[in-house]
Amino acid sequence: MNITERAAYLKGLAEGLGVNDTTKEGKIISEMLTLIGDMADKIEALDTECSELREYIEEIDEDLGQVEEDFYVTEDDEDEEDDEDEDAEDDGEYYELVCPSCGETICFDDSLDTDELVCPACGEKVTDIEICDGNCEACEDKCEAYEEETAEQKE
Repeated sequence: MNITERAAYLKGLAEGLGVNDTTKEGKIISEMLTLIGDMADKIEALDTECSELREYIEEIDEDLGQVEEDFYVTEDDEDEEDDEDEDAEDDGEYYELVCPSCGETICFDDSLDTDELVCPACGEKVTDIEICDGNCEACEDKCEAYEEETAEQKE
C-alpha cells in the first residue's frame, strides 16, 4: 500500500467509525485527515518528479562520459600520441618564423613550398624565407641555432 492509499484508508476508517465534524474532536480529526491526504498527494508527486530527474541525470552522465571519452586524453591515449609524435618527427623537419606583418609565430614543415607560405593569422604572404642549414648567407660559419637543433635531434 502506498502513502496515498494509506491516507484514503485512514479517511475511510474515520468515516466508518462515525467521526463527524460537528464535535471539536471530529473537526480536528477531519482536518488532520484532509492534511494527511494533501501531504500524501504532494509526496507522491515529488517521488515521481525525483524519479524523472534521476533518469535525466543518468542520461546526462552517460552523455558526459561519451564527451570525456571523445575529448580528454587518457594515459593509454598519451602513449599512442607519443608514438605518433615520434613517427611524425621522423617524417621531416619543422620550422617556425615570425610573420613580418602581424608578428604572429608561424610553424611549418619542409613539405610546404616556402614561396607560397601565407600567415594563418593575417592572411599576408610571407616572403624572403631562408631555411638555415647551418651555412646560409647570414651565417659566416656554422650557426649556433643549427648546432643546437641538430644536437637536440641526436638526443
